[in-house]
Amino acid sequence: MKKIVYLLAIIGASVLTGCNPLEDINNDIDSNAKAIVGNDEFTLTTEDYAAIVEQGEDEDADYYETFEAFSSVDDAKDMLPSFLSNKYPLWGQSSSVLVHYNLYDGNPSEVSSFVNAEAYVLASEDYTIAGANAFYQDEDPDATIEGLLLNEITAPEAGDVVRVQYKQFTEEPVIGFAPIQEYNFTNSLDSWTTEEESGADAVWTENAEYVQGNGFFSGSQVANEEWLVSPSIDLTGESNLKFQITHSIKYASDLSLLKILVSTDYVDDVTTATWNEITLATAASEDTLDPSEDYDFSAYDGETVNIALKYESTDSDAGRWRVASIALKTTGIEGDTLTKSDYYQYTEDGTWEIVNDVKYLTSDDYDFMGENQGQPGQYNNFSGSLLASDYLPAFLSLKYPFAQEEDSMYIMYKYYGGSAVGTVTKGNLYTVINGVWTPSIASLQFGFDNGIWVPDNTIKYTLVTADYSYIASQLLTEEGFEAAAGNLDSYGNFNTASGSSGWSPEMLETAMGILLDNLYPNAEEAQKYLLTFDIYNAGGGVQDLHLIKTNGEWVTFN
Repeated sequence: MKKIVYLLAIIGASVLTGCNPLEDINNDIDSNAKAIVGNDEFTLTTEDYAAIVEQGEDEDADYYETFEAFSSVDDAKDMLPSFLSNKYPLWGQSSSVLVHYNLYDGNPSEVSSFVNAEAYVLASEDYTIAGANAFYQDEDPDATIEGLLLNEITAPEAGDVVRVQYKQFTEEPVIGFAPIQEYNFTNSLDSWTTEEESGADAVWTENAEYVQGNGFFSGSQVANEEWLVSPSIDLTGESNLKFQITHSIKYASDLSLLKILVSTDYVDDVTTATWNEITLATAASEDTLDPSEDYDFSAYDGETVNIALKYESTDSDAGRWRVASIALKTTGIEGDTLTKSDYYQYTEDGTWEIVNDVKYLTSDDYDFMGENQGQPGQYNNFSGSLLASDYLPAFLSLKYPFAQEEDSMYIMYKYYGGSAVGTVTKGNLYTVINGVWTPSIASLQFGFDNGIWVPDNTIKYTLVTADYSYIASQLLTEEGFEAAAGNLDSYGNFNTASGSSGWSPEMLETAMGILLDNLYPNAEEAQKYLLTFDIYNAGGGVQDLHLIKTNGEWVTFN
C-alpha cells in the first residue's frame, strides 16, 4: 500500500512541478537495459531458421526454413542482425555473439567449387573398349579421363573443377545389350531442346539428378503442353535396336497426357512432324528412378530419328515426370555397373588432375546407410528431415576405419528440397576430431555497435603465462621499458599504477602489438583482437584491450 501512496505522491508532485517522473523511470529502465553487455555462442537450430523471416501459418516454407541454411556469407550478414535483435532485445554496446550456421552449398566456402562444378558424362565412344559403355573392373579410369578432358574442354583456366561421371562394371561383363547412344540428364538437358505448344510456363526444368516435367505452379495445376526433343540420332548401320528410359511419374491421373514419341521426319517444328508413340509394358514408379524394360526399337534400325518427351497438363491434372536417362541399345557388352563421379581440377601446368580428397556419394553409398523408408537409400538423397550430418559420421567411420586424427574429406551429396525445389547437390568438409568424423560449420561473429548488430571479426584472446614472459623478454632492454618489463618478468602481470615500473596505455599498445605479431604473424589487414590480461593496481585485476591491424601495425581502438 505504501508503494501506491508514494507513486500517487510522485504523480501529484509532477502536476505541480511540470515534470514527468514516469518518463524518467522508463528512461532509467531503457538506460539500464542498454547497459547490459552480453557474450554468447550458439548454433542455429531448425526453429531459428524458421524464425529468420516472419511468416503466416498458411504461407509456404521460405528459403531458410526449407534448406536450413543461408545462400552465402553475405546473406548471413544481411539476415542475422534483425534475428539477433529479437533474440537479445536487452543487450547493448560492446555485446558480442558468435553464430554457427549452415551455408546452402556447404561448408566451408571452398565446397561451392565442387557443388557447382560442370558435369562431364562419358559417352559410349569415350570408354576404352568399344561397345562396353563402362570401364572394366580392373581398369583405372584416371588416365583415360585426363586425356578426354584435355580434348573436350576448351580454354580451361587454372583452378577450374569438373565432375566426371562414368560407369564401371561391378562384375565380369557378358555379351548382351549395351547402349550405343545414351542421354544422361544430370544438371543438364544434354543437348535436348524444349518446344512450347500451348501454355506460358516452363514445364521442363533441369535438376541435379534428372530433368523434370511439371505443370504445377504457385500451388495450382496449370494447363500446358510442352515438348522435350532430342537432337537427331543417326542409326545408320545399327540393327536389333532396343530403347530404355529411366524415369518416375507421380500425381498423374491420366497417364496418356505423358508420351514418349519417335519421328523420322522432324525438322524444327513438332506440329509438322509425324510421331509414333512408344508404349512401355513396365509402369513407371512414383518416386524412385527405375529403368524400363528394353523396348523393341528395331523398326528404326538404320534410320535417323528424333525422340521426344511430350508433357501435357490440364487445370485438374498435372503429373510430375522425372527422367534420369534415355538409352538406345544394341548387341554389345553388358553387366552390372556402378555410376561413379570423380572431381578433376585444371592445374597451372596445363593438365587435369584428380582431386583425391573429394567424394561424390554413389547409389551404393546411400544404400549402405539404409534402404528402408526414411533412410538415405530409399531415394538416394538426404533432405530436411533426413540430415546428412546424422548419417555421414558413422558412414565415414565404417568406410575409412583407419583414418587418423585431423584427416579430412569433402563429401558431396544429393539433397531433396521439396517438390518446388527438387534435388540439388550440396556438400561439406568432414574432419576427424577426437576420433569422430565431424562436419564443418560456418561461423560469424557479431558485435552490438551504436544500436545495431554488425558483423565483427574480433578474435578474443586471454594471455597465458608464456605470453607475459615473451613480452618481458622482448622489452627488457628497450629504452623506456626496462623497469616495467622487469616488473612484468618478476610478477607475471602488468603494473598499471603510476611509477617507474608502471605500464602506460601507449606502452601496453606496444607490448600487445609485439605479442600479436608473434602469435599471428599472418593476420590480415583490419583483423581485430580483444586481449584480456592480468594487471596490478592497488590489487590484482584484469583489463581488456582492443587492437586492430592498420597499415600493418597494431593500434588500439574503442
